[in-house]
Amino acid sequence: MRIGVLISGRGSNLKALIEACEEPGFRGRIALVISNRPGAGGLAVAEAAGIPTLVIDHKEFSTRETFDAELDRALVNAGVELVCNAGFMRILTDGFVDKWRDRQLNIHPSLLPAFKGLHVHQRALDAGVKITGCTVHFVRPEMDEGPIVAQAAVPVLPGDNAETLAARILEAEHKLYPLALKLVVEGRARVVGEHVVLDHDGEAVTGSLFVPAEK
Repeated sequence: MRIGVLISGRGSNLKALIEACEEPGFRGRIALVISNRPGAGGLAVAEAAGIPTLVIDHKEFSTRETFDAELDRALVNAGVELVCNAGFMRILTDGFVDKWRDRQLNIHPSLLPAFKGLHVHQRALDAGVKITGCTVHFVRPEMDEGPIVAQAAVPVLPGDNAETLAARILEAEHKLYPLALKLVVEGRARVVGEHVVLDHDGEAVTGSLFVPAEK
């Protein structure tokens, strides 16, 4: 399966996906990495791995629709079959999301549906939760909505601040995203209705994958 990755920043999740795709027997490969920011560090990560890159600067487009149209054109021209958002800090239009329905993944640093949107880690601390984590889900027009493929739990420790909690969750993301991608490219995670069905030993099991918190 040909994968396109959308980034805006340093590309730490991109690096984890690249390493996963390099594993023997992995059924997908990253065909293109697109950044909406010219100086994104993830571009160098992709180039070092020999992956084609493209910058589509959102500031050069007058509307979200024209930007998304150019994004879609680039993905299609590269033969992309599945899109992975990896720190892509743009809200995509409904038209783009609908076109790539059930073919676009996102990772969010909380256990959705809790703490959608921004400032996730501070909000989790303010709420006093003891467990948080990260979620890989199929993208829908609503922010941080969509069928959940996999989740990983991360403990909130005494003395945590937003930065320390974010760092611990990011470590979990680097493990969870490749695992979720593997399930999707192998056809073992598929959307039925608005839920993900996982195929386990040839049997369909309703529900997403959940990885418990590490002690």
